[in-house]
Parts: sequence; C-alpha cells; structure tokens
Amino acid sequence: MFGRWLGNRTNRAGRTGPLSALPVPPGAGVLSCRVLDPVNEPVRNAEFAVTDAAGRKIVSGGTDPFGSFMTTVPAGDYRLAVSAEGFTPYRASATVGEGAHASLGDVMLQLAQPAALPEPGDWEIDPMHSSVAFTARHIGLARIRGRFNSFAGAIRLGERMEESAMHVVIDAASIDTAVQMRDDHLRSGDFLDVGRFPTMEFYSDRFVHKGGNRWAISGGLTLHGVTRTVTLDTEYLGVGQGLEGETRVACRASTELHRDDFTITWQTMLARGIAAVGHSITIDLDIQVIRKK
Repeated sequence: MFGRWLGNRTNRAGRTGPLSALPVPPGAGVLSCRVLDPVNEPVRNAEFAVTDAAGRKIVSGGTDPFGSFMTTVPAGDYRLAVSAEGFTPYRASATVGEGAHASLGDVMLQLAQPAALPEPGDWEIDPMHSSVAFTARHIGLARIRGRFNSFAGAIRLGERMEESAMHVVIDAASIDTAVQMRDDHLRSGDFLDVGRFPTMEFYSDRFVHKGGNRWAISGGLTLHGVTRTVTLDTEYLGVGQGLEGETRVACRASTELHRDDFTITWQTMLARGIAAVGHSITIDLDIQVIRKK
C-alpha cells in the first residue's frame, strides 16, 4: 500500500498521521520515506526493496511522482535498499512497531560515478556471449519470445564516444522461437522472406550520451528491403577481463519496431478483430565486444 505522505510530516503519526487514515492489520506497522536527489528534487520511480532480518524480500516497488513511498509490513526489524539510475544505492535499517509509523524522512541519493569508458579502437561482437532477442504479442494475449542465432558486428570507438560507429549484420534465417513450424512461417514471404532478404543490417554513427551510463545509439536498420531510423536505448555496463585476459566491454539495449514500417504486413484477424500477430516487436540486446588485436 503506497501513499503520498512526505518525510518530515510523518513525525506526527501518533496523533493525526497516516495511520489515522490507513487500515493497518493487527501486528503490523507502516514504513515510509521520501527520496531526493542532491538538489532536493524528488526522485520519481526510484526502486526500493524491503527485506527482513533473514534477508527475505518482504515488499518492493517504486516511488511515486513526489519521490515518496509508504508500505505496511509486519512489526519487526528491516533493511531498506533504494536505487535509481545514475545514483549510488542507499541502504538503511528500520524497526517497525505494531501500530506505529517508522519514517526514514528525507533520503538523499548521491550521484554515482559513471563506469569508465573503453579505449578507442576497433572492437568486434562476441556472438558466444551476446544475444539478439525479440518479443511479439500473439492473439492479443500471450507473448512469443525468440532470438536470432547468427549475427556479427564491429564497433569503431572514437577518441570521444560520440565519434563512434557500428555495423551489425544478422542472418535472418537464423530466427529461432523453438517451434519449427512457426520459424518456417516467419522465414517465408509472409514475414522475413529470407530468400529475397537474407540479412538484416544496422549501421550507426550517432552515439548520444543521455546521462550516467545511458546512451542513445541511432542509425539505419535495413529489414525486409526497407531502411528506417531506429534508436537503441542503451545501458553501458563497463569494461572487464575475460578468462584469457582479453579486454571485454558489455552493454544491453532495447528498442521497439513496428513491422508495418518495414512492409511486413501479413495479418490474420481473429474474432472481435484481434490480430493473430501484434504490430509491435520489442528487441532486446545483450552484447559483449572484444578488442581486436
């Protein structure tokens, strides 16, 4: 149960505080706080998790538009963890009494240092430790998940990350949803038409820093013989060393495609006008690249 009760006001809980308006079960109490950034602005949609003394997660969620959260928990001792993109995680302890309100007041998050950027040069995608996955809606209800098993790509990182470029080629026939009949249909002229368009290609030379470890990578995606501008919402995960001492860089990215934009217009309508296959496709990428020698 969440509310908009702001930090310092909760000190009056024993008199006219939130407990007077909240139905609190016997043996339970209320825990709350307000999350702020270094300039005292609320951090909306910050994620919080409350765990008990044994480390078991009791409740989790996100702050409201005012940076606040409130939750009802059994009386006891708890650990609170708060995290948000671009900030150092915050952790605190709290004891919640039966019928009482434990407020941590205003919690101020500190800006996190972004991960060190990789060195400039030529890098190539490691397909053994990368994935190109997608999710589509089926009959307006279920989600069908799949991946492309064969792809390759190269990235040239500039002295400034904004001066970088990348080129990725995906084998369209390598589509895999774990159902042979469905995969054969997706390879046919109704969808990818791999006989005419054996590959999909993405080229970008526009890397835009969005703050923290977030980047927007925009470029041209050629699919089904049509090229459209696509932007990858990208999270940079940092640099590490592989088992053989090789330098690796990791990131994850996502975007949404509309298949009508690429003239993939096959459709079968079910009862009540529900489409058998949704028009939007979510793409999720987990990528590792290796420095070329």
